[in-house]
Amino acid sequence: MNASTSIIVIIIASALCNNVVLSQFLGLCPFLGVSKKLNSAFGMGIAVIFVIIIAEVITWPINHFILEKFDATYLQTIVFILVIASLVQIVEMFIKKYSQSLYASLGVYLPLITTNCAVLGVTLNAASYGFNYAQGIVYAAAIAVGFMVAICILAGIREKTEYNTNVPKAFKGMPLTLLTSGLMAIAFTGFSGLV
Repeated sequence: MNASTSIIVIIIASALCNNVVLSQFLGLCPFLGVSKKLNSAFGMGIAVIFVIIIAEVITWPINHFILEKFDATYLQTIVFILVIASLVQIVEMFIKKYSQSLYASLGVYLPLITTNCAVLGVTLNAASYGFNYAQGIVYAAAIAVGFMVAICILAGIREKTEYNTNVPKAFKGMPLTLLTSGLMAIAFTGFSGLV
């Protein structure tokens, strides 16, 4: 398999077949919490894309040139969490300064990116899969785009069903959201035959 084919396989497998939310069930807290409105879901998706890509850009060299070189890969989780927490603080300050409305709509969920296991999972998976630098960045970007696609689809569905009078009272709110998420996960398994 040549380099461009492997990149395409990484993109399709990461964004669709192994969607971080719907297949690996990582990052469910912001997925369920911020998906009430499409605008806030899109903003969260952009923030997660930025954090995941930058986290991979920074953690790959740290892992490759420091942790592996000094046989300290057992520190991956701690080091990666510190890097991710720092990045989220920078993103939070940037959004607060330049987009007050997005900052208000994301609310408490923006700091939750720090503990978003999807971000940590991407960096740890990229290290364990043995990706080179370019493949790791492509993997991170594809996973992040897959997260944004999933959260935006759920937000669009939730906006449409919020004022629907045909939904039984027992299913209003979170029960319908969880049911919708489950159906989305089933639908995304259809992509598994692509790779």
